[in-house]
Amino acid sequence: MRDASRVRVAGPLEPYAEAFCGELAGQGYSPDAAAVHLQVMGHLSGWLAGQGLGGSALTPAMVDAYVAERRSARCANHRTSRALAPLLGFLRRREVVPAPVPPSPTAPVEMVLARYARWLAAERGLAEATIRRNVELVRPFLAGRERAGRVELEHLTAGEVTAFVVARCHNARGGTTPRMVGALRSLLRFLHVEGLIDQPLATAVPSVTGWKLAGLPKALQADQVTALLASCDQHTVVGRRDLAILTMLVRLGLRASEAAAMRLDDIDWRRGEITVHGKGNRHDRLPLPADVGQAIVAWLTAGRPDTTTTGGGREVFVRVRAPRQALTRGAVTQVVARAGQRAGLGPIHAHRLRHTAATGMLRGGGSLGEIGQVLRHRHTLTTAIYAKVDIDALRPLARPWPAGAP
Repeated sequence: MRDASRVRVAGPLEPYAEAFCGELAGQGYSPDAAAVHLQVMGHLSGWLAGQGLGGSALTPAMVDAYVAERRSARCANHRTSRALAPLLGFLRRREVVPAPVPPSPTAPVEMVLARYARWLAAERGLAEATIRRNVELVRPFLAGRERAGRVELEHLTAGEVTAFVVARCHNARGGTTPRMVGALRSLLRFLHVEGLIDQPLATAVPSVTGWKLAGLPKALQADQVTALLASCDQHTVVGRRDLAILTMLVRLGLRASEAAAMRLDDIDWRRGEITVHGKGNRHDRLPLPADVGQAIVAWLTAGRPDTTTTGGGREVFVRVRAPRQALTRGAVTQVVARAGQRAGLGPIHAHRLRHTAATGMLRGGGSLGEIGQVLRHRHTLTTAIYAKVDIDALRPLARPWPAGAP
């Protein structure tokens, strides 16, 4: 086994070697893995010294030049800039290496899209993934307005907006059209607020034909929920973490992104409440059920690694293996999917547990209004779909079958 403490780093990065070694250990890297990272740090430091440069010279272009040299020298590891992410992240947090600055857009369409993205983040509080999706969906609309090095929006008419939507619908696939229509309305509101168009043309975007509330929420049955939770091995750290996540999703109906974003400071143990960071930068408080609290306590006291002492965040759910970082929305979704496979239920998406929580409250006597409050729906129509799964309440409304009908 390699000993990271015996790896010598000389050159401009030498003063930071000991702290980097400590951070690697705190993030759960094995001694072998930590030693490899330190060896690369020493190689990079020597390379900088040979170039007569300091750590501040590690710009993205300089990093690319370094990894290109490692590839040409047929080095066995750290042959891409992504492989240097732990080291570069450490050096940037220490302000040794400058943070990468994204290039400013120069093309007319890209400049408008950049302003639109900033508006979505600042005024609408949308998640980064949603912003990227909206930007890509409206890019063709703005690209079609580019003329002579500028985006012509001054004389945009409702007819042109409608014609664009109709033309795009011919080639769009099933679920793409509603998202494109919503993104285009959002863009047109932004253009009007910013004074780039003089008319509020969002209402000119035609609606997509479809049946509202046509589907049925696909909830798990009580025995399936039991099997899902029982699939987590509580004798392991990963099992305790996954049980806490699944219990929270199935009891409170949180979205995967909301579970991933939950921080230690969001749990008020004295009042028995949690703060949920939801869509549109909303912060809502929900009661903390006893079983959810017990599962979280088991994870925090006998599982969750301490990330606060190594520059990590205070998110409740983090990776068990190195690097010990907060779980992402996708990672929470994978936790649910793996549990479904272990329980023999097949592939299960995290949102299905949200439906399970809603139908469970409904069968327990909760009203649609109460369910909407727990799920934090903005519109009552969104909650109305759960009325279709209350068979006992709907049965008296059914008309009797005509006598003598075949």
